[in-house]
Amino acid sequence: MSKSILRKHYRKTIGTWVPEYGILSLIVCFSINGFVYWGTQFIMEGKKHYDFTSKLDNRIPFIKEWVIIYLGCYIFWVINYILITHEGKEKWFRFAFADILSRLICGIFFVILPTTNIRPMVPGNDIFSWLMRFVYHMDPPSNLFPSIHCLMSWFCFVGIRSSKKVPFWYKAFSCIFAILVCLSTQFTKQHYLIDIAGGILIAELCYYIACHTQIYLSIEKVFLWANERIFRTSNYDE
Repeated sequence: MSKSILRKHYRKTIGTWVPEYGILSLIVCFSINGFVYWGTQFIMEGKKHYDFTSKLDNRIPFIKEWVIIYLGCYIFWVINYILITHEGKEKWFRFAFADILSRLICGIFFVILPTTNIRPMVPGNDIFSWLMRFVYHMDPPSNLFPSIHCLMSWFCFVGIRSSKKVPFWYKAFSCIFAILVCLSTQFTKQHYLIDIAGGILIAELCYYIACHTQIYLSIEKVFLWANERIFRTSNYDE
């Protein structure tokens, strides 16, 4: 398939959702997230992990029904990250830089300060119990600080909170849902309280750096160069 045909096909399909300039960087953002999370688990397997569960953490009840919010955030992430690609090249690449930088910081913490916790037993055959056991089986108790669940969910709000394209009601929803995701990490006993703070602070710090420096231009050039090679164009709609 020639590049011109590929471009036309893209615009009629995926391009109706994600602009050309954002597709590669969007894929890379999600890929780096997975690489950092599972890669560091592999690297640190068998190493000493620290349990920072506090007395306050122990007072938070286990409520298995919150697993719906915990799992529902994956859809939230995809929708909002796609929305952010429509904010224009500059805003998107600043966001993408912040997102990638945050994962690198998380990776450093996962290696130099590996964490774990003790999860409760989940009896019962209802859907919530089944989902909770599924989460515990698929997601081992490691890489807790900072919480990527909280970090990504907060990014979903941060990326649109100053948008002129996204309606106020959806900004409010995104903020509320991000907070609910943070709460879900506690009620499902997936994280400590400090993990929430770590995730939100790193998200805000990285986004601040991205918005107040020109460092993001380095990755923008790389992605636009790659897009030009794929789609045979250097002109992208804002």
